[in-house]
Amino acid sequence: MDAKSDKPERKIESDEHERGAPDRAPDSGEQPDQSADADEKGAGESRLGIVRRHPIATGAVAVVLLAAIAGGVVWWLDARQYEWTDDAFIDARTVTVGAEISGRITDVAVTDNQPVEAGAVLLRIDDSDYQASLKQAEAGVAVAQAGIANVQAQTEAQNAKIDAAQKQVAQAQAALEFAKAEDQRNRELLAKGTATQQQADQAASTLRQDQAALDTASANVEAAKSQLTVLAAQTKSARAQLQQAQATDDQAKTTLTRTTLVAPVAGHATSISAAKGTYAQPGQVLMMFVPKDVWVSANFKETQLDLMRPGQPVDITIDAYPEKTFHGHIDSVQAGSGTAFSLLPAENATGNFVKVVQRVPVKIVFDPPPDVYLGPGMSVVPSVKVR
Repeated sequence: MDAKSDKPERKIESDEHERGAPDRAPDSGEQPDQSADADEKGAGESRLGIVRRHPIATGAVAVVLLAAIAGGVVWWLDARQYEWTDDAFIDARTVTVGAEISGRITDVAVTDNQPVEAGAVLLRIDDSDYQASLKQAEAGVAVAQAGIANVQAQTEAQNAKIDAAQKQVAQAQAALEFAKAEDQRNRELLAKGTATQQQADQAASTLRQDQAALDTASANVEAAKSQLTVLAAQTKSARAQLQQAQATDDQAKTTLTRTTLVAPVAGHATSISAAKGTYAQPGQVLMMFVPKDVWVSANFKETQLDLMRPGQPVDITIDAYPEKTFHGHIDSVQAGSGTAFSLLPAENATGNFVKVVQRVPVKIVFDPPPDVYLGPGMSVVPSVKVR
């Protein structure tokens, strides 16, 4: 009986030990360190017991932890190759379409947000007054050209007069030579007594008359030549008047072309304020024009620019098209932070200085151009591959 009664008591003690029952109070002679070692040993055996009882769950948890660690490492290795920012937007060089002349608007050829090609008519201004100005300028050109032709004709006539006067000089010169010879002969005959005094006087008078005729003819030649100087001055004046008339004509033609406003490049007409029948004034904004050529202006932190270079590929996500990813590359990095070119740039030399990480605009162009509508100001998120 005693031997049999001992067996159940040993089994109960073994079960209590496996279940992690608390140890009995140590004897007065047992050391505290040995009690702590016994507690740690019991906890370790308890964890091993859980692993033995749930091997599948324990393996799944281990696999998940390893996968999470591996995924984190892969994500870090991949993420360190990119720099991204959400401080970015679609940018373009919008064109202000305004009136350069005054007049009543007769036609608005486009509607809001209508796509147009380069050279397409946007609106027209009444051109009746400018047509009249052009005709008047053309008439002024014709008058100036006629004035030049008149002066040229007078010059040709004057040259003819000069030729005639020079011939008269030659004729008078010949007559004078004959009169000199005749006077000399009559003098000699008078000295010999074979000619009368009247004949000698007549020859001398003829000589004086021919000399006067020669002087008159020579004076006429000089007067005719001096008239050429006057005609040359008139020619210069007529040509200057022609140039002035042509300038007025060119200005009238240019002004007439400004009555029709056309699209400078392909794009979209938007924010149209012009209406048929309204009176336009010079400098008045009539509509805005957005070209098709758009890009991304991304404001990266200056601490992100260390490895950023022109030509690096960029993945672009646009908030308006969340399911699409567009591709492009860095075109250029602005030579200075955004605040340096603002209306009121920061003055760090005055007051208390607080260092703030600056942002630098980076221009990103699409590669190839997107096939969706994009307008200035739309939000985008670019990711630049820097490694």
